Amino acid sequence: MAIDLTTLTIKKAHEGLMSGDFTAVELSQAYLEEIKNKNADINAYLEVYEDVVKQAEEADRKIKSKININLLIGIPFAIKDNILIDGRKVGAASKILEGYVAPYDATAISNLKEKGVVFIGRVNMDEFAMGGSTENSAYGVTKNPVDTSRVAGGSSGGSAAAVAMNGALVALGSDTGGSVRQPASFCGVVGLKPTYGAVSRHGLMAMGSSLDVIGPIGKTVEDVEIIFDAIKGQDKYDSTSFYPHEESGQRCPLTTLKIGVPKRIFDQGGIDEEVKKNFNDTISKLKSLGHTIIDIDLPNISHALGVYYVIMPAEVSSNMARFDGVKYGNIKKGDTLLEDYLNTRGEGFGKEVRRRIMLGTYVLSSGYYDAYYGKANKVRNVIRADFTKAFKEVDVILTPTAPTPAFKIGEKTKDPLSMYLEDIFTVTANLVGIPAMSVPSGVSSEKLPLSIQIMAPHFKEESFFV
Repeated sequence: MAIDLTTLTIKKAHEGLMSGDFTAVELSQAYLEEIKNKNADINAYLEVYEDVVKQAEEADRKIKSKININLLIGIPFAIKDNILIDGRKVGAASKILEGYVAPYDATAISNLKEKGVVFIGRVNMDEFAMGGSTENSAYGVTKNPVDTSRVAGGSSGGSAAAVAMNGALVALGSDTGGSVRQPASFCGVVGLKPTYGAVSRHGLMAMGSSLDVIGPIGKTVEDVEIIFDAIKGQDKYDSTSFYPHEESGQRCPLTTLKIGVPKRIFDQGGIDEEVKKNFNDTISKLKSLGHTIIDIDLPNISHALGVYYVIMPAEVSSNMARFDGVKYGNIKKGDTLLEDYLNTRGEGFGKEVRRRIMLGTYVLSSGYYDAYYGKANKVRNVIRADFTKAFKEVDVILTPTAPTPAFKIGEKTKDPLSMYLEDIFTVTANLVGIPAMSVPSGVSSEKLPLSIQIMAPHFKEESFFV
């Protein structure tokens, strides 16, 4: 039978597999056909795995034998190119890791393998997750399936585009300052950034170690909930991982919510008028559904972007030190060891990675550490306290996901500050460590997707799944 990929969800796919309407092989082949027809233009996939059908055949055997039957068995996944899958290439869309093969599975991948999912391939991203448009990939920009003249967002642009173009049912991305939510918004899909530590970072290439989280992307809130439940939990390989134990059937999501809207949310410049209107229209719809809207004060939220762009490059500078051509990736030899380092890193890293390494090295340097990095962490704690206070009054906090719809390819590449401002609504959740989800909320006059962002207290992802 023909499979309608545009309306397919995890539960619908599971029902089709269980009833015999189609097999896991047929489901995977339907996605492979879409990739064959679209990927040359969209550039979502860097590699489609050769054993997709073999993986699907194994899922069909388990289904036929009724072994390990669960909602995710046979479900096709796209995986961001910074999440390790044992024995497969992984390169963070960087030339410095070209040809590198993962020696083990990320914990999130191990969890999915236990469920019997089918890995379709690895998808494009901004190099080492540094960017908001996927224009920083060493392998070319990923185009937005809604409008191929525009970016898909970043850094998980390939993950969002793969789902939006029906090249995978669902995908994994990573989020350091909005890298799951912003591309999800631009491509008109749902993206979840879990609580920091809710999903193990073991096997995720580190960018900002106090900020990074693996998160799911799908077409529906229910789909990202199913994936989140599969990959969350404490992990012995990641000392920062933790998730409160939850007995089966104990989750009791609220039917109506007290929704906080930060005062003066639109006081900052650079916010598109259609984004403002869509947000206000969404507030009205939520009121009509019985939710309570409450004005809240987050007095220090205006400092969040500045704090993020001090802390994040500092952590980047530290994490990128390991990529010197000796331990990982391609070495570009010189006459001395120092020349080996300089050649390897100079040729292997792109401009944005080098820019952030330099910024981070500066703010961590002697004489500047306290003035920049130390002060930024103090302000981070103040912002965290603001959110703790706000969540005593409300269940969730609502903002737009991004200040603009998807922008034109090349529009912001010459102005890094303009690109950084795209993170204005998303970075706060990473600084504070709370969960946040981007949900489609309409379209612009040019038919470009618009979204809202919902933030909840730590480990309260259930608030999203009302």
